[in-house]
Amino acid sequence: MLKKIHVRNIRTGMFINEICGSWMDHPFWKKAFLLSIDADLKTLQTCGIQEVWIDTEKGLDVESKAVVSTGEEEKKKVEADLLKIATEPPPEPHTPIHDEMARARKLQAKSKEAVTSMFNEVRMGNAIKVSEAAPLVEEISQSIMRNPEAFLNLVRLKTKDDYTYMHSVAVCALMIALGKQLGLTGQDLKDAGLAGLLHDVGKMMIDDAVLNKPGKLTDEEFELIKEHPRKGWEVLQDSPDITAVALDVCLHHHERVDGTGYPDRISGEKLTLLARMGAVCDVYDALTSNRCYKNGWEPAEAIRKMAEWRNGHFDEKVFQAFVKTIGIYPSGTLVRLKSGRLAIVIEQTGKSLLTPIVKAFFSTKSNEPIMPEMIDLSRSRESIASAEDPAQWGFDLKQITGF
Repeated sequence: MLKKIHVRNIRTGMFINEICGSWMDHPFWKKAFLLSIDADLKTLQTCGIQEVWIDTEKGLDVESKAVVSTGEEEKKKVEADLLKIATEPPPEPHTPIHDEMARARKLQAKSKEAVTSMFNEVRMGNAIKVSEAAPLVEEISQSIMRNPEAFLNLVRLKTKDDYTYMHSVAVCALMIALGKQLGLTGQDLKDAGLAGLLHDVGKMMIDDAVLNKPGKLTDEEFELIKEHPRKGWEVLQDSPDITAVALDVCLHHHERVDGTGYPDRISGEKLTLLARMGAVCDVYDALTSNRCYKNGWEPAEAIRKMAEWRNGHFDEKVFQAFVKTIGIYPSGTLVRLKSGRLAIVIEQTGKSLLTPIVKAFFSTKSNEPIMPEMIDLSRSRESIASAEDPAQWGFDLKQITGF
């Protein structure tokens, strides 16, 4: 049985099914493991994590006096909260996703090349040239305005090898899309995109052996990783024409509204709107990306997990706006329809976050592929029953969607 418990109730012998926080908040690289070492217990209780999920069928249970939350109770509460957010329709894109996809592919390749070159300059001790980054941000912004899901779908499917560079591109695009949802316009929107593009530049100052380590980080290595916001801020100080927004987001994208983040442990209204936006966008893309030490979560699962953490991690209004930006079932999510068909979410509609356009391609009743069918759920009696894990079905969603 899965139970959610506070870290003060953890003891050795428990099976940790999941740590409730971004993996940038702790040094453990495995999602699930048996807690058998006292040093690991101490690390869990002192690294800033508040709660974990344990599996009592694989390890010890909590002491009888401990207050716990079961997985089913927690899931129902989170789903109810997300349904409240879903009452308002998302903005309808101007350009159909498949019309934008060709341009988005070219922009993705261009972005990877540009950011790789720019960050390698930082490794060699050279300053970021903001004047060269600004045109790229402008192109990404234009693609997001035409249809945000085309470019966001492509940059989410990054590889483990190009994660550091494409993560920065993805956060740039997410910041622009979220900023648009929050009402930012003009130069403010471009400043948000530039901040997203440069937020992780400090990682260029971290040893690759630590940054890409496939196993558990030591306490010392984890502290080194946590230095990247300040190192990036220091690097950007030397860049001509750098904006105050970019400096702020670079330094504070790992802060939390409850004050438990880093490097300055600032909280609440002391955090700027852009820093709070950066925190949400950074965590979402990190959760949904494959890394050298773990595979990314599916988009819908990442949204659900972030909803669990949001009271301490994220600004509530910013998180709600983010969900409206990408959907409760973001593009690329595998879903089971009420009819028993499996479908992939292609893009959101302007009607409701619960009724995206999907591509049905498999029958769970006959357990075989069917003729693919595009379904606009806002105009159909069909509906989503649940989100599914593609790995359990053995599907290559990139091949199915054509993204």
